[in-house]
Amino acid sequence: MYLNHFGFTELPFGITPDTGFAYSVQHHQEALNTLLLALNAGEGFVKITGEVGTGKTLLCRRLLQTLDQSWVSAYLPNPNLAPNTLFLALAEELGIDDAGGLDQYHLIRRINHLLLAHAQMNKRVVVCIDEAQAMPLESLEALRLLSNLETEKCKLLQIALFGQPELDDKLHRPEVRQLLQRIAFHYRLGGLKNSEIGNYLAHRLRVAGYRGEGLFTLAAIRALYRASGGTPRLINILAHKSLLSVFGEGRQLVKVHHIRIARRDTEGARRLGWFWG
Repeated sequence: MYLNHFGFTELPFGITPDTGFAYSVQHHQEALNTLLLALNAGEGFVKITGEVGTGKTLLCRRLLQTLDQSWVSAYLPNPNLAPNTLFLALAEELGIDDAGGLDQYHLIRRINHLLLAHAQMNKRVVVCIDEAQAMPLESLEALRLLSNLETEKCKLLQIALFGQPELDDKLHRPEVRQLLQRIAFHYRLGGLKNSEIGNYLAHRLRVAGYRGEGLFTLAAIRALYRASGGTPRLINILAHKSLLSVFGEGRQLVKVHHIRIARRDTEGARRLGWFWG
């Protein structure tokens, strides 16, 4: 690859949600603040939605890293599960090792006993559910049953939902209207602004070990924004392919025509138009 050519220690524009490369652009910081506010308020449910590639999984991982020792967390990355299987997955994530074979009633009781034990030790519990738009309606309704677990003073369990905009459509179905009413905090995650992309690129390059001058011309950065629409995943894909083109030419600077080459090879990228050469 091009690591040695540019002096990188690792690839700067991978598409996996690596928190080591996290950069607090406006939308992500506001979303993280919303999550922390909701959890500290003890409201029960908080929802983050955003289009594909806007960084929801990365945000979820940042949240889990931010929580201190007073929190117990569980992470469900694939919640396309029937209610009983969902409860079983949650029990396993929380460290309950004797949940196999229990019916739904006894599963909930077992989870409730554990949550009460954590509350007695002044520990709060949060469940982060990624790709929540994939949940069946009956499983979304089952989450509401879990949210009923509480003492006289506080909820025993807080639930953070991360999903694509289709999650909002599901939550407006009559069957889960009670759950929708319990979501007191929510945030719609957007992409990067044009003014943020230059710093975003520079940050990722620096984390990857680059110590030289800027690799992207100002025109290339503007073209990258136009081609990606500010979507972080598309920015990373286009930047990576652009660097490959530069490497193939034996050069050191990304220009507009490298962005154009990358755009032609990338599904979902926008056309640049005649102005961009």
